[in-house]
Amino acid sequence: MSILVIADHNNQTLNGATLNVVAAAQKIGGDITVLVAGSGAQAVADAAAKVAGVSKVLLADNAAYANQLAENVAGLVADLAKGYKYVLAASTTTGKNILPRVAALLDVSMITDIISVESANTFKRPIYAGNAIATVQSDEAIIVGTVRGTAFDPVAAEGGSAAIETVGEVKDAGISKFVSEEIVKLDRPELTAARIVVSGGRGVGSGENYHKVLDPLADKLGAAQGASRAAVDAGFVPNDFQVGQTGKIVAPELYIAVGISGAIQHLAGMKDSKVIVAINKDEEAPINSVADYWLVGDLNAVVPELVSKL
Repeated sequence: MSILVIADHNNQTLNGATLNVVAAAQKIGGDITVLVAGSGAQAVADAAAKVAGVSKVLLADNAAYANQLAENVAGLVADLAKGYKYVLAASTTTGKNILPRVAALLDVSMITDIISVESANTFKRPIYAGNAIATVQSDEAIIVGTVRGTAFDPVAAEGGSAAIETVGEVKDAGISKFVSEEIVKLDRPELTAARIVVSGGRGVGSGENYHKVLDPLADKLGAAQGASRAAVDAGFVPNDFQVGQTGKIVAPELYIAVGISGAIQHLAGMKDSKVIVAINKDEEAPINSVADYWLVGDLNAVVPELVSKL
């Protein structure tokens, strides 16, 4: 069986989420090919070739793929996919933007957020914000699916020696164009890759108080910072901070939730964390049901005291 994995990257470095997708592909079994579609992305292809378990890397290097416009990349993937049994990508913004279009072009259904590989055509995926797990069997000629990275341990980034082949075909749909992007640059670890995450919710009260209370804790722990949707919608922090069903899915070694009640949508994005600590003044808060440790108290007093003890 042959598997095509769509690399997630920024034309310079390979996103670690791709390593999780390769891990899922290994569970299926077969030859694994990684497609790098970008512009000036030779370094990404070189990195992909070193990934353990990868048999071949396809490099589609063209200005049409510079910003990985979904319409352009989907056309390329759909053409290449005809030589593969599986097409997989990470459940990132990029993967979730491209693969539904690929499935439509191939006229097949797709499986989203794969968290377990049961057999060659049977997978598990969360539904109802993670409160139930569906087992899905696909008889499609080509199985298209996104993989939830937090469900699979990444393969080694080194150790492979795959051959790199150039793809000369260019697919420019001509129906969209890149205008601009605004990137929030942080000195802290990237949220989805961090070992420790400190998140704040509506209970922190304001954006000013969010930073006053949580920044020192994150600094002490070397943690990434996150937030509930309520905190993001209130304008406390940018939406890049949002953890949850409509935000980022994280599974760090330690997740500290401060002033977060634990709506079902937020729990869907962090309940796979190894250790969960909840700090809030409501002893009946839903987040306490998934927390390994919880402390009922005023976060404005508890968190500074915690920081002083670290």
